[in-house]
Amino acid sequence: MRVASFVFSLFVWPLVILVTLFFSLAAIVVTPLAPRGRPSLYLARWWGRIALVLAGVRLRVEGREGLDLEQSYVIMVNHESTVDIPAVIAALPSRLGARILAKQSLFSIPFLGWAMSALGFVAVDRQDRSTAPDMFREAVDKVSGGNSILLFPEETRTGDGRLLPLQRGGFLLALKTRLPILPVGIEGARIALPAKRRVIRPLTRVTVRIGEPIPTRDLPATSRRELMAVTRREIDRLRGPRGHISDAEAEAQPTT
Repeated sequence: MRVASFVFSLFVWPLVILVTLFFSLAAIVVTPLAPRGRPSLYLARWWGRIALVLAGVRLRVEGREGLDLEQSYVIMVNHESTVDIPAVIAALPSRLGARILAKQSLFSIPFLGWAMSALGFVAVDRQDRSTAPDMFREAVDKVSGGNSILLFPEETRTGDGRLLPLQRGGFLLALKTRLPILPVGIEGARIALPAKRRVIRPLTRVTVRIGEPIPTRDLPATSRRELMAVTRREIDRLRGPRGHISDAEAEAQPTT
């Protein structure tokens, strides 16, 4: 199985890069023609779908029918694999206008970084925390324009499957804007592609579960810790049983 996955990955990664290049160029061209960015986000959603198909990932989405597409959210997602990004982009309706808070280094990648800037994604410099106020103001501006903000509150991918401590930035944003937090759990992504690895396990099912919004409108600023605890429990529940297994168990997991 490992040899087959290695050979499969040798073929898949160049295809994913080519698809990413194509959709990046398309987003750069289309975005100036549609200032609100919805067509570009639609392109991003198709990029996510195609990248997953090429990687042999079977995507399942649960809870999408309960979304209010007229509502903006602060969307919080667990992070355990590179697969998380195309999976959540493919799963969420483009009408939500979700702009991702992404690490600064991604914006320096030619074409991909330019497309991310064009899409209105917000750069987060984790090495220089003095830039946090500017990032925060930019994120507030995005949601003030009727968009949602999507972030991975762990800020990095888990190495062993356990949910890492959630960082406070997204919760401060939710309390500041009074927007509900939309918890999302991804299950199976670490089986398809563990953190810091490049060998893809094909025919893996990845499930994106969208939970019930957590209201913040009537919460005082002092309720941040309680809000973080509630959100953490909900994300942990949504990411399902395969989010809690060891690397050895992940290797032995069936792909379907």
